[in-house]
Amino acid sequence: MAGWMSRLKDGLTRTRVNIVGLFSGGVIDDTLFDELEIALIGADVGVATTTELLAALRARIKLNGLKTPAEVREALKDELATRLAACEGHMNLDAAKPLVVMVAGVNGAGKTTSIGKLAHWLADQRKRVLLAAGDTFRAAAREQLAVWGQRNGVEVIQQSSGDPAAVVFDAVQAARARGIDVLIADTAGRLPTQLHLMDELKRIKRALQKAADVPVQGQLLAGAPHEIVLVLDGTNGQNALAQVRAFDEAVGLTGLIITKLDGTAKGGVLAALARERRSAGKGPLPILFIGVGEKLEDLQPFVAREFAEALIGSAEG
Repeated sequence: MAGWMSRLKDGLTRTRVNIVGLFSGGVIDDTLFDELEIALIGADVGVATTTELLAALRARIKLNGLKTPAEVREALKDELATRLAACEGHMNLDAAKPLVVMVAGVNGAGKTTSIGKLAHWLADQRKRVLLAAGDTFRAAAREQLAVWGQRNGVEVIQQSSGDPAAVVFDAVQAARARGIDVLIADTAGRLPTQLHLMDELKRIKRALQKAADVPVQGQLLAGAPHEIVLVLDGTNGQNALAQVRAFDEAVGLTGLIITKLDGTAKGGVLAALARERRSAGKGPLPILFIGVGEKLEDLQPFVAREFAEALIGSAEG
């Protein structure tokens, strides 16, 4: 875990550097808070979340009599971790066999790569995995998924051409017949404004549901797809919120994967995601995994306290 924390901290350097430098002085005053507000908004924490964070920070300073920048820095980290904790979630890998995971996202978000890394993580959990190449539009996407399958020793169900709904339907049947633990269904990248492609995504979801309703060896599979995960590019900042709303409305998301947090100055968007859906009286979508690099091990479960520590750091660095 120490290696992961080091990679996470390194990945968030561009976001962190604009925040932690403000605590190098010796004065806690309105100027510090003004600069902190600018830094947090610049990190795509969002105006509303920033306002709440700073109000809570002021209250904590007064209540606890904090007097040094180091103490204020620790208090900010605690407040951020508290808010991010609402986003902690995990896949219940034993909820069904196979657990059917449908993965969606816009073009270029790192969806197929994330599937490959997720397959690697699942293998570490001693789960048998099957991949479904539901992106039938791009041959390169199928080839990329096949490469990830080879790297992980995982079979990929694919067709050279055809209907993505048919591909995922066949994959569910294959996974059930083979005793697979987790089936991950890839889908083509699409923008929320491409309504015909969003409709197709709904059809893929229905195909997964129908495949689960077909008896295999006398057994049914309830609740598929069990996870509908949206992959978000962490460099998109506040634009990620609009993607969450659109995909959630279309297919009912159960969780998020945030990629490309390495090298972005917008890592604070996770705090904004923690506030999302509050106006609708719902809890935030779980952030299941975050990615901070290209290696297989660079996709790991999201832990709020770890993220806050990497983003805000400590007085020692």
